Amino acid sequence: MGKSTLINALVGQKISITSRKAQTTRHRILGIQTRENAQFIFIDTPGFQTRLLNTLNKALNRTVTTALQDVNVVCFIIEAGYWGEDDKKVLKLLPADIPVVLILNKLDLFNGRFQAPSERDQALLNFMKDMSRPWSELGGHEDQNKCEFAEIVPMSAKSPPDIARLLDVLEGYLPEAEAVYDPDTLTDRNERFLAAEILREKVFRFTGDELPYTSTVVIDQFKMDGRMRRIAATILVDRDSHKAMIIGEKGERLKKISTDARIDMEKLFDGKVFLETWVKVKRGWADDRAELRAQGLE
Repeated sequence: MGKSTLINALVGQKISITSRKAQTTRHRILGIQTRENAQFIFIDTPGFQTRLLNTLNKALNRTVTTALQDVNVVCFIIEAGYWGEDDKKVLKLLPADIPVVLILNKLDLFNGRFQAPSERDQALLNFMKDMSRPWSELGGHEDQNKCEFAEIVPMSAKSPPDIARLLDVLEGYLPEAEAVYDPDTLTDRNERFLAAEILREKVFRFTGDELPYTSTVVIDQFKMDGRMRRIAATILVDRDSHKAMIIGEKGERLKKISTDARIDMEKLFDGKVFLETWVKVKRGWADDRAELRAQGLE
């Protein structure tokens, strides 16, 4: 749905990894945006898992439902013009006592389906009208009969004016209170965590649909050497064939993954990075509770 792309745009900095592979986010990450009169604390949760429910995915779903208890407003992101069975499953999880803003993301792709602006505008209007119905009519529970979306916001996460407009909408749902974080703070996560996420993003980007969802990154060492960060990381995979996919012929793919990750780390950390990367097979790690706990996923 472009959730992580949106959270990065709202914060104004890359704090959440993005990938063509669906449901890339695994951790609860806070993204912080401070305006002159408001501070937004966005909780970027994993996408709700509706299909393969291994131990990892069950843990991710608990992260989502727990996060829903701690917020003032929920942003439910779908693709503009599309409402499917997976969306209905998520709708049934949404709280009835918290405002829910429906975000119709990827509006640029929706607009590209039409040649005439009038045809595009009418199609969008019809879709918004359809989504304005009570949740029970959209596939939610019967007891959600009186629930409706507080707002419906069509937008593209790639459009700065759309991002500003969404922030204006969300500001109206924030309670009056003192700022929680310093104005310069962008996330609650440390550099070690962000380094692992950046490397994991590159793994997904360079392997595409070849590599299954069950791969992850562990940071074995993160230390400062003067102004340089020395990072040693291991990419965990489930099978020997997955290891071969990542390494590639003569190690070329792993080299590209590591180089791209290092460049992004240097941009984010504003300093030189020396990155060493290994690939290790650990069968069944996604169903291993001890391994998930070690990674903060259980």
